[in-house]
Amino acid sequence: MKRVTAVFTFLALAVVFLTGSFNKVYANSYLGGVKADTSMKSRSVTIDTMLYDSLMKHMANGDKTGKWPVKKSPLPLPGAILPFNRIVAYYGNMYSKNMGALGEYEPKVMMAKLKAECKTWEKADTLTPVIPALHYICVTAQADAGRNGLHNLRMPFSQIDKVIEMAKTMNALVFLDLQVGFSTVQIEIPKLEKYLLMPNVHLGIDPEFSMKEGSVPGKRIGTFDADDINYVTEYLKSLVKKNNLPPKVFVVHRFTKRMVTNYKDIKLRPEVQIVMDMDGWGGPDLKKGTYKYFIADEPVQFTGFKLFYKNDIKNGPKRMLTPKEVLALKPSPIYIQYQ
Repeated sequence: MKRVTAVFTFLALAVVFLTGSFNKVYANSYLGGVKADTSMKSRSVTIDTMLYDSLMKHMANGDKTGKWPVKKSPLPLPGAILPFNRIVAYYGNMYSKNMGALGEYEPKVMMAKLKAECKTWEKADTLTPVIPALHYICVTAQADAGRNGLHNLRMPFSQIDKVIEMAKTMNALVFLDLQVGFSTVQIEIPKLEKYLLMPNVHLGIDPEFSMKEGSVPGKRIGTFDADDINYVTEYLKSLVKKNNLPPKVFVVHRFTKRMVTNYKDIKLRPEVQIVMDMDGWGGPDLKKGTYKYFIADEPVQFTGFKLFYKNDIKNGPKRMLTPKEVLALKPSPIYIQYQ
């Protein structure tokens, strides 16, 4: 019981957890963009380690390998989203109907569908409140080198602004996702700093389109190393500390071993919550296997799972995994993404 940092006092945590209101109260302290109530961030209070550990155990879901929950994971700081909530996100790009649900549907239709998915997940796991999110690909990899020669296309800030405004209408998080192409996270992430300074804006990177070996995006699967991921978390850590922000959630997509190299060297920081997101598509058995071998067997901190409305049903048995089936995985994914 000597592990202490910041969230709530023991009694306050116990009361709200038992009444089922803990996570929603906690989440509402920072949602809603830059005008959100951030008064919690300056408090110096102690964490109920028993509660935190019980939530991490719930997420481990009876894992017997000893890998979950991750033992080196730092205790959460005030405003941390995980493991107190599950995030359910729609992924895509506003200029494309083929890159995911976020851009495929008109905004009102898309948001109604996302709200319905959130309710489904809340019913599937009544212990974990759900926060909706819009996961926007703001840098897209390109087969053509383009004007910058980097095989990527940066979305205009006006489009990012539209996504942030949409998110406000449903009290949702925003993730800005990078497909760097021939560029690097060191070049691309600082360009988004004005958005990352917003309390409800978080980050994602896609190793599939990090073409370190010079291949054209789409010709082969790219890669990020632990050094790249550590650069990102150090950058986000600095933003959080200097600007008194709640911790950032940082999603790393993965569906092969080579996509993330030297995972054991990834550094965990209280200011950043890392989600390794199983990004592969296919039938239920294939997806479960990919999750086991490339996410569960190489633990970092938290896990995510992507569901494809179209690609997952291309081949037999032509159905998507249900929330119940996804939650039965060990560990249970705390971040869910729909494409």
